[in-house]
Amino acid sequence: MEQRFLQTRFWAEFKSLHGWKALYFAVNRNDYSIKKLANERLLANKTTEHSEDRNFNDQTFVISVLVRSFSVAKIKKFSLAYIPMIPEMPATDNAEITEIQNELNTSICKISESIKQYLPENTLFIRFDPAIDFFSPEERDFFNKKTEKYLKEIKSKLVKAPVAIQPADTTILDLSKSEDELLSGMKNKWRYNIRLASKKDVQITKHFGSDEDFEENFLQFYNLFMQTSERDGVSFHNKEYYIDLLKKGSQSKKEEEPLITLYLAHHEKDYLAGIITLFSKKEAVYLYGASGNVKRNLMPAYLLQWTAIKDAKAYGSECYDFYGMPPTGNENHPMHGLYLFKTGFGGKNTHRPGSFDYPLKKDYAFYVLAEKLRAWWFKKAVKKIRRR
Repeated sequence: MEQRFLQTRFWAEFKSLHGWKALYFAVNRNDYSIKKLANERLLANKTTEHSEDRNFNDQTFVISVLVRSFSVAKIKKFSLAYIPMIPEMPATDNAEITEIQNELNTSICKISESIKQYLPENTLFIRFDPAIDFFSPEERDFFNKKTEKYLKEIKSKLVKAPVAIQPADTTILDLSKSEDELLSGMKNKWRYNIRLASKKDVQITKHFGSDEDFEENFLQFYNLFMQTSERDGVSFHNKEYYIDLLKKGSQSKKEEEPLITLYLAHHEKDYLAGIITLFSKKEAVYLYGASGNVKRNLMPAYLLQWTAIKDAKAYGSECYDFYGMPPTGNENHPMHGLYLFKTGFGGKNTHRPGSFDYPLKKDYAFYVLAEKLRAWWFKKAVKKIRRR
């Protein structure tokens, strides 16, 4: 079974370039027993290729665990572990919530207890981002409320995390449809804006980390990033983060590894907008985007997305994930415009429960407090200061 990109070896190795250490485990679906795997033996979830792993066959899935270590004032050191998109379960209705809650608790607790021996001694907690898809924010919120109560009632060690690592809300476009069907599924204004950008001669170019002129084109994209940050108060990773991602995504060109592409929209000598996408057979993902301050009336973002959607379909991806947006179309939400833009392409809105933690040390409580304060500072205080 194809893995979600956050659980691929590709992504784990990329994150290893930026402060994380990747560990790999084969997990038995029946009892959640685990077997630690060496990096070179992890071959896209095909552990049966190794004779000593034959006990881990069709009833096995491979997970990557990301570990990061920190220090407080260069005195006290601690680590945390992160397991994205695990466990993966289908969406459920209200009648099945108890069953899903039990599976969520059992799988996370058993996996955590099994792998903690392989983590650094000072690991405070293991954080999971379960891949449970709901199709309305109300269903998701109801599930979370009932699950928090359920975990307290059974006195589970598992707790709801104060913040989510991955976007909990997104919209996903089914790429099994024809191009005509995809266009007809969009809002009228979106089709109009795509045609307008083409008519006004907005050009879309594709760039890869292996290109000879990659550095020059990436700098154009990063300049757009800086404009976006200054205009919208959005923070980004450092420059090397995106460069490493694009270079790693074009090195091997192996079919089983994702392809990372930089798209740029330009008109005459002006660069207007850019996006970075990830394509795999399971999914295509719109990872990052930036836009400039000139010629916004030419609607370059619409043509950029449509070009990437067509390319993802041709690549063979099952769907196109716009990856992150507000949960509803609330006009008072500061990112209401982003919600309108992404949902206008006709995808199916998807809502996940967010992160859950399995604490390992008593100091976990202090980390949670610090995390809440940090979230408040960047989401509330900093934005208010920037508006002054």
